[in-house]
Amino acid sequence: MTASPWAHRAPPVRDTRSGLVGRWSPGTLAELTLSRHALGVALRGGARPATAAEGAVQRLLLAFEELTSNALRHGRLPVEVTVTRTGRSWLLEVSDAAGDHAPTPAADRDPALGGLGLPLVARISAAHGWTVVGGRKVVWASLDLTRPEASDAPRDPRPQGRSDRRRPAR
Repeated sequence: MTASPWAHRAPPVRDTRSGLVGRWSPGTLAELTLSRHALGVALRGGARPATAAEGAVQRLLLAFEELTSNALRHGRLPVEVTVTRTGRSWLLEVSDAAGDHAPTPAADRDPALGGLGLPLVARISAAHGWTVVGGRKVVWASLDLTRPEASDAPRDPRPQGRSDRRRPAR
């Protein structure tokens, strides 16, 4: 197995409050788009808890897209994707048949060349990692469903209480 800065560890343990949101098996990037849409529909159709922030939904959809497209591009078919609600988080697990190839984030690469999905998912998730189960690589991310935005999102640089109005030119 190749080395990977993406942590090799098992996903969080599911508990009695866990519930399956959905399971998909996309085989192409076009099927990934349909699967992502189906997840969005499920989240807007009852699978989204009342406490879930819209920003958390968007992060889950982004992580779903990034990890699944990585599996389709760099792993081996079949790809299987599962989203489970676990207490205050969603657990996204993406598996493929390339259990002998660790996920490898791009380092020092021009963003125009791609390869930044793993670092992005690491930044927007509460926890992430990968493991091998039954010969299949499982890459996972846990996303806090109550956090409205990423903690490292740019903040408004204007001081609190100041108006955004501009002074007239002199």
